[in-house]
Amino acid sequence: MRLSTFVLASTAANLAIAAPLSYPLPNGFPNLNATALAEVYKLAGGTLPNGALPTQLTAGATQTLQLIAANELFEVAYFTELVNNITNKVPGYENADSYALKTLTAIVNQEQIHVLAANGVLANANQTNIQPCQYQFPVSDFDSAIALAETFTEVVLGVLPLAQMAFGVDGGDETGLIPVIGSIIGQEAEQNGYYRAFQKKIASAAPLLTGGAPQFAYTAISQFIVPGSCPNIDVIGLTAFPALTVETTPKAENSTQLFSVNGTVSAANASIAYLSGQNLPVTVPITNVNTEGGKTYFFAEFPYEAGFARGLTIGALVSGSSPTFNSSADVATATLYGPALIEID
Repeated sequence: MRLSTFVLASTAANLAIAAPLSYPLPNGFPNLNATALAEVYKLAGGTLPNGALPTQLTAGATQTLQLIAANELFEVAYFTELVNNITNKVPGYENADSYALKTLTAIVNQEQIHVLAANGVLANANQTNIQPCQYQFPVSDFDSAIALAETFTEVVLGVLPLAQMAFGVDGGDETGLIPVIGSIIGQEAEQNGYYRAFQKKIASAAPLLTGGAPQFAYTAISQFIVPGSCPNIDVIGLTAFPALTVETTPKAENSTQLFSVNGTVSAANASIAYLSGQNLPVTVPITNVNTEGGKTYFFAEFPYEAGFARGLTIGALVSGSSPTFNSSADVATATLYGPALIEID
């Protein structure tokens, strides 16, 4: 897995560009015949749910399911390439043992079922299925691949509860999907425990994991997509934010961090907002703003000891001078650049 640059937590990795991963996969996915589907079930350790599906979806439910499908298609691509690199003994992946290969093979097939589940609900309600894009990934060894998998899985875990909440309150016919989404949350959390344990981190990061917002998840997915390669991802109706980069490395302590964006910002009308655990967003001012050649650098406090959770913290550059937010949705609405995905362990 190789890409030119990708910002994760604090740095950009400059790596060689490999050929994009394209669909369909060797088994025909996402269009599986009965034999291929049976093999996916076997390797995944289970099947699609066989209960009744909604025949109608609200606009919000449709967008939620389309975002889930887009994310799962990305994850299938990511883990397919990771398994291929291990199987083909690509340099950098030699330390992946047989247990890792068995685990990741199961995950590839489980993610295929997640895609089929989301797109299956959409199709049953006569809504648009999300088709796969081409993808490139910014890792060139097994250790960095697992670290990245941890981060994007934590982003997913932050938004799936929002899907459950939306299905419960939007007045649509999706309440039967709430336990299905709950089971996917548990399954993704099992995955993340493996990624963390492999890195010798505490397997369960925190008592309450960090929430998120659909816009942040969509932005995270977009960083891996080859521009112009998506047949219909625009139907989701979300727009990716421009990148917010943490130039320094936050740790589990109060500190001051250096950020950058490609653009011009002012300390008078922009701030950094943090999402960590299930606490209310924390907003801090930016200082020492300096623009050089279209790129702006600035500092902001990282108040970890204010109650931040171990694991993922999401940072965003938002409009306003130290505004107060009551939810992650409020933060996303005000976001100018982001998200910065910050891992603290």
